[in-house]
Amino acid sequence: MQRDFDHPPCRRGTLSNKWDRVGELFGNPDALPMWVADTDFPVPDSVMQALRERMQHPVFGYHYPPDTLYQSIVDRMGSHHGWRIEPEWIVFGTGVITDLNAAITAASMVGDEILLQPPVYYPFFASIENLGRRVVENPLVLDSGRYHMDFANLEAAFAPRTMFPARQPRIAGMILCSPHNPVGRVWSRETLERLGDLCLREGIPLISDEIHCDLLVGDAPHTVAASLSPEMERNTITLMSANKTYNVPGLKASFSIIPDPGMRARFVRARATAGSPNTLGLVALEAAMRDEDGYLSALCAYLQENLRTFRDGIADLPGIQLVEPQGTYLVWVDMRGLGMDDDALARFMVHDVGIAPDYGFAFGTGGEGFCRVNLGCSRAMVVEAVARLRAALGSFCEPDQ
Repeated sequence: MQRDFDHPPCRRGTLSNKWDRVGELFGNPDALPMWVADTDFPVPDSVMQALRERMQHPVFGYHYPPDTLYQSIVDRMGSHHGWRIEPEWIVFGTGVITDLNAAITAASMVGDEILLQPPVYYPFFASIENLGRRVVENPLVLDSGRYHMDFANLEAAFAPRTMFPARQPRIAGMILCSPHNPVGRVWSRETLERLGDLCLREGIPLISDEIHCDLLVGDAPHTVAASLSPEMERNTITLMSANKTYNVPGLKASFSIIPDPGMRARFVRARATAGSPNTLGLVALEAAMRDEDGYLSALCAYLQENLRTFRDGIADLPGIQLVEPQGTYLVWVDMRGLGMDDDALARFMVHDVGIAPDYGFAFGTGGEGFCRVNLGCSRAMVVEAVARLRAALGSFCEPDQ
């Protein structure tokens, strides 16, 4: 089936955070909205058809996930990721961040430490701190244009828990972002095996956010961390949804895969007050998990071309450099060469360039001087973003007369 990603429907006037609030949030209503991580693309026909069929019944009362939904996820994990799971491992939720809160609560106690690898999706910090836990950072290392995990520092971060358990806060969990938002890294199997072995050795549960797992824009395959071994299965809480791939975040449905019965029971208790997923969200989720009509491959191909357009368009611009992504529809742009502080860079992007991005400093240590730009949009919008960058940077870099 042919996909017309070049002509997405207009989202202005639809109460879209991305489009209708850009003036309110950024101070320039004419800035291109390339910040929040949803795409402008319509959902697959199969998802729309499933929603239309459910809408024919005029009652939307309390509900529960059907067996067919569980099976659709079991099948999807097997066909797309080579991971054989059991239906009882699946717990449904209203969103990955809500599920992350439950995972943190299930894995730790108030006062414990949770380890992150910044720059990373900024709500992770708030989730940890709002639950009375402490953030421990293992910053990623940017080397030769690619981010890597700092295993030497990670070993050192784990060491106090082993050496002085009575005197130090306890590192009780680690959050993995895979593919990593915002830097776009798809972690290799070797990296995940090394990380998994370390977590197993130290008895530290891994909370793995894999919401972008389908969105591959390079040659690297995605490896589900929990699929590496039976031991890793039991030590991992895997968080997923259809929201990023199929553009249904407003329907409020997600799922977590938790093989260990004890951890799963604690997780279920932790999210007892979080509410049930939206009825239509579960309908859309099942249709998305069963979608095999080429939507995903067409989407990834389009995103790859958007990436090429953006990369080639800014390649010769002074002061900025693209960190080549392997996954997600987000690009991490290194703008440190412009010599601006974060406030100046924000003003420059929004008011001089005319692009509303996510500011790098929000993603924590190592994000200063960067911007995250969302390429989940029409090719024309990417071309316009490049043109605006070229015009603004050409003027900015001109020598004083």
